[in-house]
Amino acid sequence: MTDKNGTEREYLGTHPWINFSPDLRQLSPRAWMLLGEAQSKCQHIAGVPLKPALAKELHLVSLSRGALATTAIEGNTLSEEDARKIAEGKFDAPPSREYLKREIENIIGAYNRIMQMTFSEGCCQLTPQLIMEFNKEILEGLPRDDRVEPGKIRTYSVGVGRYRAAPASDCAYLLERLCGWLEREIPREIIPGARTATAIIKAVLAHVYLAWIHPFGDGNGRTARLVELMILLAGGAPSPAALVLSNHYNATRSEYYRILDETSRSKKGDVTGFIEYAVQGFVDHLQAQLDEIRLQQWMISWETYVHEQFAGKDSPAASRQRQLLLTLSGAALNGVQKKDISGLSPEMMRHYALKTSKTLTRDINALEKLGLMERTKQGYRAKMEVILAFLPRRVE
Repeated sequence: MTDKNGTEREYLGTHPWINFSPDLRQLSPRAWMLLGEAQSKCQHIAGVPLKPALAKELHLVSLSRGALATTAIEGNTLSEEDARKIAEGKFDAPPSREYLKREIENIIGAYNRIMQMTFSEGCCQLTPQLIMEFNKEILEGLPRDDRVEPGKIRTYSVGVGRYRAAPASDCAYLLERLCGWLEREIPREIIPGARTATAIIKAVLAHVYLAWIHPFGDGNGRTARLVELMILLAGGAPSPAALVLSNHYNATRSEYYRILDETSRSKKGDVTGFIEYAVQGFVDHLQAQLDEIRLQQWMISWETYVHEQFAGKDSPAASRQRQLLLTLSGAALNGVQKKDISGLSPEMMRHYALKTSKTLTRDINALEKLGLMERTKQGYRAKMEVILAFLPRRVE
Protein backbone atom coordinates (compact mmCIF):
# COMPACT_ATOMS: atom_id res chain seq x y z
CA MET A 1 0.00 0.00 0.00
CA THR A 2 1.13 3.57 -0.68
CA ASP A 3 0.93 6.71 1.46
CA LYS A 4 -0.44 10.07 0.32
CA ASN A 5 2.88 10.81 -1.39
CA GLY A 6 2.71 7.61 -3.40
CA THR A 7 5.47 5.88 -1.41
CA GLU A 8 5.05 2.20 -0.71
CA ARG A 9 4.48 1.68 3.02
CA GLU A 10 4.21 -1.84 4.40
CA TYR A 11 2.76 -0.72 7.74
CA LEU A 12 -0.41 0.58 6.05
CA GLY A 13 -1.36 -3.02 5.39
CA THR A 14 -0.02 -4.61 8.57
CA HIS A 15 -0.68 -1.85 11.14
CA PRO A 16 -3.72 0.19 10.03
CA TRP A 17 -4.24 1.45 13.59
CA ILE A 18 -1.08 3.61 13.27
CA ASN A 19 -3.05 6.27 11.43
CA PHE A 20 -2.23 9.50 13.34
CA SER A 21 -5.90 10.43 13.44
CA PRO A 22 -7.43 9.38 16.77
CA ASP A 23 -10.99 10.60 17.20
CA LEU A 24 -10.87 12.45 20.52
CA ARG A 25 -14.60 13.09 20.20
CA GLN A 26 -15.00 9.49 21.34
CA LEU A 27 -13.52 10.33 24.75
CA SER A 28 -16.21 9.87 27.39
CA PRO A 29 -17.53 12.79 29.46
CA ARG A 30 -15.82 11.14 32.44
CA ALA A 31 -12.46 11.26 30.64
CA TRP A 32 -12.87 14.99 29.92
CA MET A 33 -13.79 15.61 33.56
CA LEU A 34 -10.68 13.69 34.66
CA LEU A 35 -8.53 15.77 32.32
CA GLY A 36 -9.94 18.96 33.82
CA GLU A 37 -9.34 17.61 37.31
CA ALA A 38 -5.77 16.64 36.39
CA GLN A 39 -5.03 20.14 35.08
CA SER A 40 -6.54 21.70 38.20
CA LYS A 41 -4.49 19.47 40.51
CA CYS A 42 -1.32 20.30 38.56
CA GLN A 43 -2.05 23.99 39.06
CA HIS A 44 -2.60 23.45 42.78
CA ILE A 45 0.67 21.55 43.19
CA ALA A 46 2.57 24.16 41.19
CA GLY A 47 1.08 27.05 43.18
CA VAL A 48 1.82 25.92 46.75
CA PRO A 49 5.09 27.13 48.28
CA LEU A 50 6.74 24.31 50.20
CA LYS A 51 9.24 24.34 53.02
CA PRO A 52 12.70 23.75 51.50
CA ALA A 53 13.06 20.39 53.23
CA LEU A 54 9.68 19.15 51.98
CA ALA A 55 10.29 20.48 48.46
CA LYS A 56 13.57 18.58 48.36
CA GLU A 57 11.95 15.46 49.78
CA LEU A 58 9.03 15.58 47.32
CA HIS A 59 11.43 15.93 44.39
CA LEU A 60 13.66 13.10 45.62
CA VAL A 61 10.75 10.75 46.27
CA SER A 62 9.16 11.54 42.89
CA LEU A 63 12.46 11.10 41.07
CA SER A 64 13.40 7.78 42.69
CA ARG A 65 9.88 6.32 42.53
CA GLY A 66 9.46 7.34 38.90
CA ALA A 67 12.83 5.89 37.90
CA LEU A 68 12.17 2.66 39.76
CA ALA A 69 8.68 2.32 38.31
CA THR A 70 9.75 2.78 34.69
CA THR A 71 12.48 0.16 35.11
CA ALA A 72 10.41 -2.20 37.29
CA ILE A 73 7.92 -2.53 34.44
CA GLU A 74 10.81 -3.98 32.42
CA GLY A 75 11.84 -6.34 35.25
CA ASN A 76 14.16 -4.34 37.54
CA THR A 77 13.92 -5.92 41.01
CA LEU A 78 15.59 -3.26 43.18
CA SER A 79 13.50 -1.77 46.00
CA GLU A 80 12.21 1.77 46.46
CA GLU A 81 14.80 2.27 49.19
CA ASP A 82 17.54 1.15 46.79
CA ALA A 83 16.28 3.58 44.14
CA ARG A 84 16.31 6.44 46.64
CA LYS A 85 19.91 5.64 47.61
CA ILE A 86 20.86 5.57 43.93
CA ALA A 87 19.27 9.02 43.46
CA GLU A 88 21.32 10.24 46.44
CA GLY A 89 24.50 8.55 45.16
CA LYS A 90 24.66 6.29 48.23
CA PHE A 91 23.94 2.81 46.83
CA ASP A 92 26.69 0.24 46.47
CA ALA A 93 25.44 -2.65 44.38
CA PRO A 94 27.05 -6.09 44.47
CA PRO A 95 28.45 -7.16 41.08
CA SER A 96 25.43 -9.36 40.37
CA ARG A 97 23.08 -6.34 40.62
CA GLU A 98 25.29 -3.63 39.18
CA TYR A 99 23.34 -3.62 35.90
CA LEU A 100 20.10 -2.99 37.84
CA LYS A 101 21.70 0.01 39.52
CA ARG A 102 23.00 1.27 36.17
CA GLU A 103 19.54 0.94 34.65
CA ILE A 104 18.04 3.24 37.30
CA GLU A 105 21.02 5.62 37.11
CA ASN A 106 20.43 5.96 33.37
CA ILE A 107 16.78 6.86 33.89
CA ILE A 108 17.53 9.36 36.66
CA GLY A 109 20.21 10.96 34.48
CA ALA A 110 17.75 11.22 31.59
CA TYR A 111 15.06 12.66 33.89
CA ASN A 112 17.43 15.34 35.14
CA ARG A 113 18.57 16.21 31.62
CA ILE A 114 14.98 16.54 30.41
CA MET A 115 14.08 18.77 33.36
CA GLN A 116 17.12 20.98 32.85
CA MET A 117 16.47 21.19 29.12
CA THR A 118 12.77 21.93 29.52
CA PHE A 119 13.03 24.45 32.34
CA SER A 120 15.93 26.34 30.76
CA GLU A 121 14.41 26.52 27.29
CA GLY A 122 10.74 26.70 28.25
CA CYS A 123 9.81 24.07 25.68
CA CYS A 124 11.57 21.40 23.68
CA GLN A 125 10.89 20.37 20.12
CA LEU A 126 10.29 16.65 19.83
CA THR A 127 12.40 15.23 17.02
CA PRO A 128 13.44 11.72 15.95
CA GLN A 129 17.03 12.64 16.86
CA LEU A 130 16.01 13.58 20.40
CA ILE A 131 14.03 10.34 20.82
CA MET A 132 17.04 8.37 19.61
CA GLU A 133 19.23 10.21 22.13
CA PHE A 134 16.82 9.20 24.89
CA ASN A 135 17.06 5.57 23.83
CA LYS A 136 20.84 5.69 23.74
CA GLU A 137 20.99 7.23 27.22
CA ILE A 138 18.62 4.59 28.61
CA LEU A 139 20.63 1.63 27.27
CA GLU A 140 24.13 3.01 27.86
CA GLY A 141 26.32 0.47 29.65
CA LEU A 142 23.61 -2.19 29.97
CA PRO A 143 23.82 -5.80 28.78
CA ARG A 144 21.90 -6.28 25.54
CA ASP A 145 21.33 -8.48 22.54
CA ASP A 146 24.03 -8.27 19.87
CA ARG A 147 21.56 -6.85 17.36
CA VAL A 148 20.54 -3.93 19.60
CA GLU A 149 22.30 -0.64 18.88
CA PRO A 150 21.42 2.02 21.49
CA GLY A 151 19.98 5.09 19.84
CA LYS A 152 19.71 3.42 16.44
CA ILE A 153 16.46 2.53 14.71
CA ARG A 154 16.18 -1.23 14.36
CA THR A 155 16.62 -2.98 11.01
CA TYR A 156 14.88 -6.22 11.94
CA SER A 157 11.46 -7.41 13.10
CA VAL A 158 10.61 -7.49 16.80
CA GLY A 159 7.61 -8.44 18.88
CA VAL A 160 6.34 -8.11 22.43
CA GLY A 161 4.25 -11.11 23.43
CA ARG A 162 1.80 -11.66 20.63
CA TYR A 163 2.23 -8.12 19.28
CA ARG A 164 4.40 -7.68 16.18
CA ALA A 165 5.89 -4.22 15.95
CA ALA A 166 5.71 -2.03 12.86
CA PRO A 167 7.88 -3.13 9.91
CA ALA A 168 11.51 -2.10 10.36
CA SER A 169 11.55 -0.51 6.89
CA ASP A 170 8.91 2.02 8.02
CA CYS A 171 10.23 2.86 11.49
CA ALA A 172 12.29 5.92 10.51
CA TYR A 173 9.36 7.33 8.53
CA LEU A 174 6.90 6.62 11.36
CA LEU A 175 9.13 8.28 13.94
CA GLU A 176 9.40 11.37 11.73
CA ARG A 177 5.65 11.33 11.14
CA LEU A 178 4.93 10.98 14.87
CA CYS A 179 7.07 13.98 15.80
CA GLY A 180 5.59 16.16 13.08
CA TRP A 181 2.07 15.15 14.06
CA LEU A 182 2.57 15.90 17.76
CA GLU A 183 4.46 19.15 17.16
CA ARG A 184 2.49 20.67 14.30
CA GLU A 185 -0.89 19.01 13.91
CA ILE A 186 -2.12 18.85 17.51
CA PRO A 187 -2.82 22.36 18.83
CA ARG A 188 -1.20 23.69 21.99
CA GLU A 189 -4.66 23.89 23.53
CA ILE A 190 -7.42 21.59 22.28
CA ILE A 191 -9.80 23.71 24.34
CA PRO A 192 -8.87 27.34 25.18
CA GLY A 193 -7.13 27.41 28.54
CA ALA A 194 -6.55 23.65 28.58
CA ARG A 195 -2.80 23.72 27.99
CA THR A 196 -1.88 21.09 30.58
CA ALA A 197 -4.88 18.89 29.77
CA THR A 198 -3.82 18.99 26.11
CA ALA A 199 -0.26 18.10 27.10
CA ILE A 200 -1.57 15.07 29.00
CA ILE A 201 -3.41 13.87 25.89
CA LYS A 202 -0.33 14.45 23.71
CA ALA A 203 1.93 12.67 26.19
CA VAL A 204 -0.30 9.61 26.30
CA LEU A 205 -0.67 9.58 22.50
CA ALA A 206 3.12 9.73 22.14
CA HIS A 207 3.45 6.83 24.57
CA VAL A 208 0.94 4.65 22.76
CA TYR A 209 2.28 5.39 19.27
CA LEU A 210 5.87 4.70 20.31
CA ALA A 211 4.71 1.41 21.80
CA TRP A 212 2.95 0.56 18.53
CA ILE A 213 5.89 1.56 16.32
CA HIS A 214 8.54 0.06 18.63
CA PRO A 215 11.34 1.74 16.68
CA PHE A 216 14.26 0.37 18.72
CA GLY A 217 15.65 -3.05 19.44
CA ASP A 218 15.27 -2.47 23.19
CA GLY A 219 14.18 0.22 25.64
CA ASN A 220 11.05 1.28 23.75
CA GLY A 221 8.82 1.48 26.83
CA ARG A 222 11.37 3.46 28.81
CA THR A 223 11.92 5.77 25.83
CA ALA A 224 8.16 6.33 25.51
CA ARG A 225 7.93 7.26 29.18
CA LEU A 226 10.76 9.79 28.83
CA VAL A 227 8.97 11.40 25.89
CA GLU A 228 5.81 11.44 27.99
CA LEU A 229 7.69 13.24 30.78
CA MET A 230 9.10 15.86 28.42
CA ILE A 231 5.71 16.66 26.92
CA LEU A 232 4.09 16.97 30.35
CA LEU A 233 6.80 19.30 31.64
CA ALA A 234 6.61 21.45 28.51
CA GLY A 235 2.83 21.57 28.98
CA GLY A 236 3.07 23.10 32.44
CA ALA A 237 2.90 20.06 34.70
CA PRO A 238 5.07 20.57 37.83
CA SER A 239 8.00 18.18 38.02
CA PRO A 240 6.67 15.93 40.84
CA ALA A 241 3.38 15.54 38.96
CA ALA A 242 5.02 14.87 35.60
CA LEU A 243 6.76 11.79 37.02
CA VAL A 244 3.74 9.93 38.38
CA LEU A 245 2.43 8.22 35.23
CA SER A 246 5.23 5.65 35.37
CA ASN A 247 4.17 4.86 38.95
CA HIS A 248 0.64 4.27 37.74
CA TYR A 249 1.70 2.00 34.88
CA ASN A 250 3.90 -0.04 37.21
CA ALA A 251 1.31 -0.29 39.99
CA THR A 252 -1.28 -1.55 37.48
CA ARG A 253 1.11 -3.43 35.24
CA SER A 254 -1.25 -6.19 34.06
CA GLU A 255 -3.94 -3.64 33.21
CA TYR A 256 -1.34 -1.45 31.46
CA TYR A 257 -0.36 -4.29 29.12
CA ARG A 258 -3.97 -5.41 28.65
CA ILE A 259 -5.24 -2.00 27.57
CA LEU A 260 -2.15 -1.33 25.46
CA ASP A 261 -2.72 -4.63 23.69
CA GLU A 262 -6.39 -3.77 23.26
CA THR A 263 -5.52 -0.54 21.45
CA SER A 264 -3.52 -2.40 18.80
CA ARG A 265 -6.46 -4.69 18.09
CA SER A 266 -8.60 -1.67 17.26
CA LYS A 267 -8.13 -1.35 13.51
CA LYS A 268 -9.20 2.29 13.68
CA GLY A 269 -6.56 3.16 16.25
CA ASP A 270 -8.98 3.85 19.11
CA VAL A 271 -6.84 5.08 22.03
CA THR A 272 -9.66 6.52 24.14
CA GLY A 273 -9.62 3.58 26.56
CA PHE A 274 -5.90 3.97 27.22
CA ILE A 275 -6.23 7.74 27.65
CA GLU A 276 -8.96 7.32 30.26
CA TYR A 277 -6.97 4.60 32.04
CA ALA A 278 -3.85 6.80 32.12
CA VAL A 279 -5.62 9.97 33.23
CA GLN A 280 -7.47 8.19 36.03
CA GLY A 281 -4.15 6.94 37.41
CA PHE A 282 -2.63 10.38 36.92
CA VAL A 283 -5.38 11.98 38.99
CA ASP A 284 -5.11 9.34 41.72
CA HIS A 285 -1.37 9.90 42.12
CA LEU A 286 -1.77 13.67 42.03
CA GLN A 287 -4.29 13.39 44.85
CA ALA A 288 -1.74 11.47 46.90
CA GLN A 289 0.79 14.28 46.34
CA LEU A 290 -1.79 16.89 47.29
CA ASP A 291 -2.52 14.97 50.50
CA GLU A 292 1.16 15.26 51.43
CA ILE A 293 1.18 18.96 50.60
CA ARG A 294 -2.06 19.52 52.54
CA LEU A 295 -0.50 17.86 55.58
CA GLN A 296 2.40 20.30 55.40
CA GLN A 297 0.02 23.25 55.07
CA TRP A 298 -1.88 21.91 58.06
CA MET A 299 1.34 21.77 60.07
CA ILE A 300 2.28 25.33 59.11
CA SER A 301 -1.18 26.62 60.06
CA TRP A 302 -1.01 24.72 63.35
CA GLU A 303 2.40 26.15 64.23
CA THR A 304 1.10 29.65 63.49
CA TYR A 305 -1.96 28.99 65.65
CA VAL A 306 0.21 27.74 68.54
CA HIS A 307 2.39 30.86 68.43
CA GLU A 308 -0.76 33.01 68.41
CA GLN A 309 -2.05 31.23 71.53
CA PHE A 310 1.16 32.10 73.36
CA ALA A 311 1.55 35.64 72.00
CA GLY A 312 2.65 38.00 74.75
CA LYS A 313 3.43 35.15 77.15
CA ASP A 314 7.16 35.19 77.84
CA SER A 315 7.42 33.28 81.09
CA PRO A 316 9.63 30.16 81.32
CA ALA A 317 6.49 28.05 81.78
CA ALA A 318 4.86 29.47 78.64
CA SER A 319 8.07 28.90 76.66
CA ARG A 320 8.22 25.27 77.80
CA GLN A 321 4.58 24.62 77.04
CA ARG A 322 4.81 26.14 73.55
CA GLN A 323 7.88 24.05 72.73
CA LEU A 324 6.25 20.94 74.20
CA LEU A 325 3.22 21.41 71.95
CA LEU A 326 5.28 22.02 68.82
CA THR A 327 7.52 19.02 69.56
CA LEU A 328 4.54 16.71 70.01
CA SER A 329 3.15 17.99 66.71
CA GLY A 330 6.05 16.38 64.87
CA ALA A 331 6.02 13.19 66.97
CA ALA A 332 3.70 10.18 66.83
CA LEU A 333 0.22 11.35 65.83
CA ASN A 334 -1.48 8.87 68.19
CA GLY A 335 0.47 9.98 71.26
CA VAL A 336 3.72 9.77 73.21
CA GLN A 337 4.11 8.27 76.66
CA LYS A 338 4.81 10.82 79.37
CA LYS A 339 8.11 9.19 80.30
CA ASP A 340 9.36 9.63 76.72
CA ILE A 341 8.41 13.27 76.20
CA SER A 342 11.48 14.89 77.70
CA GLY A 343 13.73 12.90 75.36
CA LEU A 344 11.92 13.76 72.12
CA SER A 345 14.32 16.53 71.12
CA PRO A 346 17.31 18.51 72.36
CA GLU A 347 14.90 21.38 73.17
CA MET A 348 12.80 19.12 75.39
CA MET A 349 15.88 17.83 77.17
CA ARG A 350 17.06 21.41 77.79
CA HIS A 351 13.67 22.50 79.14
CA TYR A 352 13.13 19.58 81.51
CA ALA A 353 16.66 18.41 82.40
CA LEU A 354 16.68 20.25 85.74
CA LYS A 355 12.95 19.93 86.42
CA THR A 356 10.97 17.30 88.31
CA SER A 357 8.19 15.23 86.76
CA LYS A 358 5.70 17.55 88.46
CA THR A 359 6.77 20.39 86.15
CA LEU A 360 5.97 18.29 83.08
CA THR A 361 2.64 17.28 84.64
CA ARG A 362 1.72 20.93 85.27
CA ASP A 363 2.63 21.85 81.69
CA ILE A 364 0.53 19.00 80.30
CA ASN A 365 -2.43 19.99 82.48
CA ALA A 366 -2.16 23.60 81.32
CA LEU A 367 -2.18 22.56 77.66
CA GLU A 368 -5.11 20.19 78.20
CA LYS A 369 -7.03 23.02 79.84
CA LEU A 370 -6.41 25.16 76.75
CA GLY A 371 -7.78 22.34 74.57
CA LEU A 372 -4.47 22.00 72.70
CA MET A 373 -3.45 18.57 74.03
CA GLU A 374 -5.18 15.33 74.96
CA ARG A 375 -4.37 11.98 76.45
CA THR A 376 -4.93 8.80 74.42
CA LYS A 377 -4.23 5.12 75.03
CA GLN A 378 -0.85 5.64 73.36
CA GLY A 379 0.04 8.71 75.46
CA TYR A 380 -0.23 12.48 74.94
CA ARG A 381 -0.79 14.15 71.59
CA ALA A 382 -1.21 17.66 70.20
CA LYS A 383 -4.80 18.33 69.09
CA MET A 384 -3.85 19.72 65.71
CA GLU A 385 -7.34 19.07 64.40
CA VAL A 386 -8.66 22.10 66.30
CA ILE A 387 -7.60 24.32 63.40
CA LEU A 388 -9.83 22.37 61.02
CA ALA A 389 -12.69 24.33 62.57
CA PHE A 390 -11.43 27.29 60.56
CA LEU A 391 -11.91 25.55 57.20
CA PRO A 392 -14.81 26.82 55.05
CA ARG A 393 -18.00 24.97 55.96
CA ARG A 394 -19.51 22.48 53.54
CA VAL A 395 -21.75 19.42 53.56
CA GLU A 396 -19.64 16.25 53.42
